[in-house]
Amino acid sequence: MGDLNVTKLKTKKDRANYIHHLLNDIKALDLMIENGMIEDAIFRIGAEQEFCLVNNQFLPESKSLELLKDIDDPHFTTEISNYNLEINLDPLALGNTCFSQLHKQLETLLEKAKNAASKKDIKIVLTGILPSLSVNNANEQNMTNVERYSVLNDAIKGIRRQNFDIHIKGTDELNLLHDSVMLEGCNTSFQMHLQLSPKTFVDSYNWAQAISGPILSACTNSPLLFGKELWRETRIALFTQSVDTRANSYLLNEKQSRVSFGSKWQTGSITDIFKDNISRFRSFMTTSFIKDSVDMLNNNEIPGLKALGLHNGTVYPWNRVCYGKTEGKPNLRIENRYIPSGPTLTDEIANMAFWVGVMLGKPKKYNNIHEQWDFKDTKSNFFNAARYGMATQFYWNGKYVSSYSLILDELLPMAYKGLYSVGVAPKDAEHYLKVIKNRMQANSGSEWLVRNYRQLLKYHKRFEAMQILTSKMYEKQEKGYPVSTWDTLNESDAFSFKKQRVVKHIMSSDIFSVDKKDSVKLVLNIMKWKNIHHMPVINISRELIGLITWKDVKSYLENPKQQNIAVNKIMKTDVITTEEYTPIHVAKKLMNDNNIGSLPVVKQNKLVGLITRNDF
Repeated sequence: MGDLNVTKLKTKKDRANYIHHLLNDIKALDLMIENGMIEDAIFRIGAEQEFCLVNNQFLPESKSLELLKDIDDPHFTTEISNYNLEINLDPLALGNTCFSQLHKQLETLLEKAKNAASKKDIKIVLTGILPSLSVNNANEQNMTNVERYSVLNDAIKGIRRQNFDIHIKGTDELNLLHDSVMLEGCNTSFQMHLQLSPKTFVDSYNWAQAISGPILSACTNSPLLFGKELWRETRIALFTQSVDTRANSYLLNEKQSRVSFGSKWQTGSITDIFKDNISRFRSFMTTSFIKDSVDMLNNNEIPGLKALGLHNGTVYPWNRVCYGKTEGKPNLRIENRYIPSGPTLTDEIANMAFWVGVMLGKPKKYNNIHEQWDFKDTKSNFFNAARYGMATQFYWNGKYVSSYSLILDELLPMAYKGLYSVGVAPKDAEHYLKVIKNRMQANSGSEWLVRNYRQLLKYHKRFEAMQILTSKMYEKQEKGYPVSTWDTLNESDAFSFKKQRVVKHIMSSDIFSVDKKDSVKLVLNIMKWKNIHHMPVINISRELIGLITWKDVKSYLENPKQQNIAVNKIMKTDVITTEEYTPIHVAKKLMNDNNIGSLPVVKQNKLVGLITRNDF
């Protein structure tokens, strides 16, 4: 979709024209498959590398269009968030040293980006979800100023007609109402492409589905979102919910999400996969069409199937079928969309070698997997892997087996066989697959992030811990050693971001608050139990309506009979507040000037934190 100038479908004429070209693209694809025109004699690999831009404080830096202009290379393109960019790598024939070649090209292009970025004091970070992201980074002001993103956002919001209700429960829990698709931009991935033979494509697609859970379990790198520890690969839950066109209702909703693992095995033709998506999901964009695909075939031209590609770009299965042309020849490939970016280039290429190897090393006993396994077991495996990573138990071939055993005992030997079968050099295969083996015996990106984040929280407030974690991840990425070799941080490794410190760095977000109808007696006891001296009063919408201090209630200690009066009788209502991103010295001066001991922190008048003199 990034290659097309898109506009929103508005008029009846636009819709009719688009549907005409979309259906003709399906006819043209059927004809090309029937007539043996789809390239069959060669396998190819390709990839898309998404990455994050951060400033010297290791917070998101919204300068993607400026940086893209300075890089000036057609391999680079935008993402929906203006603190992300993407590299599109050149396709390579599968075999010999293709993985180290891909690694070299990625390294070269990333170095080009780093050189341009350094001139703007920008750093590049590879990660599934940037640990230092805040909810503020996911608003429409951070959308890249490119028309297709605003068209996508407006179209999906128009279909939903209500906010996005994000709920992800892991070790922590995230509940969030959001008003745009910008949460999609929190996800950064390493999308892997594998061109396959049309003759066995549907069976290969089902195998790609079957192995998704185990492959993902070894590659997770996105356990944190807005400081919350959620799934080992939180991208899976977040992306599914962030572009969901289904509105909430009281009816049982049987519709499938645009981001989906699917609901059944594929049993028809290749075009049936596209037909199913067209049947389920309506188009909401169009582009200019000059030639008809069927007419082009009749004139011995290879069509680009623009209408089909545009529709395919608004449907996001974790394993997506893609049509393309390489050197003028049409081909079909599977795009693996569930692998996160990072932690290092070596880790990413190892993930790719592992996936491609298992795809091509499938033993005959797994042919026609759709006739042997229940699809729901495979789907359950995938979401369990997203939740638990390397700790997952898989239901595999009729029995439960750990991720560790399945990968080391069956899938890695299968991957070696698959890579050797297409002529991949032993040096390449052994180098990258050993990275996977070492990771299974040490730690993945998500394990490293979780363990170190918990450690940092012992000494730092959440926001600062998020920054420090991002900075340490960046340092280790720059050294290039795979994540299995990364050691645990200790307190001496950490440093504080003393410059440009804001209220969010020091505020407490785990706050005890009361309702205006609560009794003074309850307030007194909570204050004594928790050794606190300030309690905000909030309403049912978490809006701040007052403040109670120890000074306000201590006189009631000697008057038990008066302790049953309601909080609203004695609370202060003219409360001085501050905001999350107020500089610390400004907040401190505000407290001193007003001779107060605490400052509630509000966002749109909703209570999000509290600072006291002790926090300074």
